[in-house]
Amino acid sequence: MTIAVCPGSFDPITLGHLNIIRRASKIFDKVRVCVMVNSDKNPLFSRDERVALIKRCAEKYGNVEVETWDDLLVSYCEKVGATIIVKGLRAVSDFDREFQMALANRKIRQNIETLFMSSGERYQYLSSSIVKEMGRYGADISEFVPREVHADIVQRINERKQSNG
Repeated sequence: MTIAVCPGSFDPITLGHLNIIRRASKIFDKVRVCVMVNSDKNPLFSRDERVALIKRCAEKYGNVEVETWDDLLVSYCEKVGATIIVKGLRAVSDFDREFQMALANRKIRQNIETLFMSSGERYQYLSSSIVKEMGRYGADISEFVPREVHADIVQRINERKQSNG
């Protein structure tokens, strides 16, 4: 059985993320979505909230599981028996950063490969940061996030806006 891991911060999950998860679920026997910490970001949702949101979106894919991890990604892969890391790429700038990480991961665990999957053309520009920024200014984000969690994301953005004045 081939197990792949789709890691990320997913704050919040976008249709671009879901596109990569769906496509990976068609290729691999099992896909583990691993919600991780990005220390450079101020999260909109807690990790546990992100796990719950992703589970709601991915429940239609029978071979996808979602959990969180706060150690090295390759340690998580080892724990769950994964040999593939799936990373979605939007642009060349994504590749530069992700390629460096893939090389570092391979140095630590030689048996783990990284597969780069290009985003669907509809999602090339889409990021969680863009969704949050657009939402902060009241733009309609329904075309950018899964319908299952749209209301949750809008509500949290509005709560943040109100608490920040």
